[in-house]
This record gives sequence, C-alpha cells and structure tokens, in this order.
Amino acid sequence: MDRPILYIAITNHGFGHATRAAAVAATIQKLCPEVLLIIVSTAPRWLLECYIEGDFIHRPRAMDLGVVQADSLTMDKTATLEKLLEIKKNQNSIIASEVNFIRQNRVNLILADIPFLASKIAKVADIPCWMMSNFGFDFIYRDWGSSFTEIADWISDCYSKCDRLFRLPFHEPMQAFNNITDVGLTGGSPRYSCEEVRSTWGITAPTEKTILLTFGGLGLQQIPYDNLKQFPDWQFIAFDKSAPDLPNIVPVTDHKYRPVDFMPICGRVVSKPGFSTFAEATRLQVPIVSITRHEFAEAAFLLEGITHYNQHQILTPSEFFQGTWDFLNQQPNQPKQSQPIAKDGNETIAQAVLNYLHL
Repeated sequence: MDRPILYIAITNHGFGHATRAAAVAATIQKLCPEVLLIIVSTAPRWLLECYIEGDFIHRPRAMDLGVVQADSLTMDKTATLEKLLEIKKNQNSIIASEVNFIRQNRVNLILADIPFLASKIAKVADIPCWMMSNFGFDFIYRDWGSSFTEIADWISDCYSKCDRLFRLPFHEPMQAFNNITDVGLTGGSPRYSCEEVRSTWGITAPTEKTILLTFGGLGLQQIPYDNLKQFPDWQFIAFDKSAPDLPNIVPVTDHKYRPVDFMPICGRVVSKPGFSTFAEATRLQVPIVSITRHEFAEAAFLLEGITHYNQHQILTPSEFFQGTWDFLNQQPNQPKQSQPIAKDGNETIAQAVLNYLHL
C-alpha cells in the first residue's frame, strides 16, 4: 500500500503559523507515523524540526507573503500591496508548479494555514483543501482601506473554495469560508522537565520572578532592556540575538529550545499579540503581558481571547516602550470567563485528517 501523503502549506508570514501548523503535523505523525508529511513553507527547517521529531519533506515555497515587516510591529503596507499584486499576476504559474508537484508526489490532501492560493491549487489538482486559522488575510487587508479592497475580495474568493476550515479560538468571523468546524487551542508542549531547563540555563529565580520575553520570529528592535536593571533579583529569558549582556538576562540562542519549553518555569510571558504564543501560554496557564497592536486587525480578537481565558495585563505601546515596567510589580488580571477554553485543537485536526485518509 502507498503511504498516505499530506501537503501542509504554511503562509510566509512570521513564525507563528509555522509553529502551530507544525504542532498539528507532529500530532498527526505521532498518531500515525506512516503519513508522509510535505511541509511547504519558507520557515527555516530548524524551526519545523523543533516541533516535528520524525521525518518530513521540506519544500521551501512562498505562495503568499502575509505582511512585509521590518520587525514584529512595523509594517510596510505599500510594499505589501505591490507584492500581493505581483502574486495575483503570477498566480497561474505558482498554481501550475504546485499542481505538478502534487500530482508527481500523489498527494492525498492539502492542509493550509492559511495561504489563499492553496484552495485554487487543490481545485486544479482535484484533491480537497482544508485550512486552519483564527483569521484570514482578507480580513487583515480589508481593514487597511480602499486600496486593498480589490485584493481582499480576490483573497476572499480564494478562501471560499476551501472545502473545510478548522477555526481556531480567538478568531474573527471568517465569513469567506463555507464549511467551518470550531476547534480548541493548538500548539507545542514543553519537551524538558522544569529541573532540566533550570539547571541547563542557570535559572535560579523563583517562578514569579522569572519572565519570558518573546516577540515572534521577527523580534523587536527597541525592547527597553534598561528597565531590567531595576529588577536585579529577577531573571528575564530573551529569544533575541541582540539582547544586551546584563546579569539578569538569559539569552537563548540554542535552536533546540523554544519559548514553550521555558513557559512552565515562568511567572509571566511578555509578548506582542500573536496566536501561537498566546495559545501555548494559555494551554499551560501562564499569565500573558501583551502590548496592543492597532494596525493588525487580528490583534483585537487575540487580546479579547486572553482577557477571557488567561490571566493577563494589556499595555499600551507607550507603557511598554517608555514606561518603567512597574507592571511587573502588579498582579495580572483574572480571566473574565470561569469556564476553561478547549485545548485539544492539535488532536481534533489530526484525527479528522487521519479519518479522511482512512487511517
């Protein structure tokens, strides 16, 4: 019998989509090792390997771009629109090259997070396209005004051809999709014991004084590290190559370790609005401190999600960048909902894929 083959297409935007799709891929592989995973993503292979322990084929292809950004908060809308128009103009050749690859490799199913051309590729290849996300890029671009309306309409039309959407928590309505299944939170789980992490990285501060700083794959240019001098007996774990050499900063440069591996020993996660960080912290019930992000329409739904389901502190950019970080001396707010959120997104999506593949 031929191995069942799953083509997982991941948007070119940041690292968060890659990590959450890879967490689902890893669950599929654990439940059924004979599924051959083809991960179609420009994310670096090391990032995917942090989540997927077994074999997979990495096909570095971009079929969208998300948003052109200088860092995790700074967006270039003009360049984004130019590139989107270029993708629209070249869509037939992008589709043709992927359909050719899919046919040669006898792919059974596409799972996409959430490049819009995946559904058109699937239609031409004559296989189903399922998607997973908490937002569509049509929603992000439509929010940017009239110059983006035409491209947003085109993307909504692409999404309408998707056969099934697994809608993650903290979501916008996602009205372009015709067949929606709501699922729980997705994400990775810690790979190491708390003792191992503490001893490997020399972390001696108590949990409530250990803070994880994580701002996604693009980082942040202007984290006000000087504020950390006011917390000499705290420890700050930073995934930032340019973090200064301060005695209370633990810089993590070893790719084997992910933010989620440190979360269980941390009293708080300081971040920007991002689904994967929020989801992993909420799955582990680690409080979130986040800055607001007005230019990215998804952020409002993410921030609402953590205020409902996790302990939280929401800061304005000026409180974060120009303030003294006194928020660390205050207790986080309690979640507004008393019912916990479902955390079984990886398993629900994985099981549906395996059921489709008759495994």
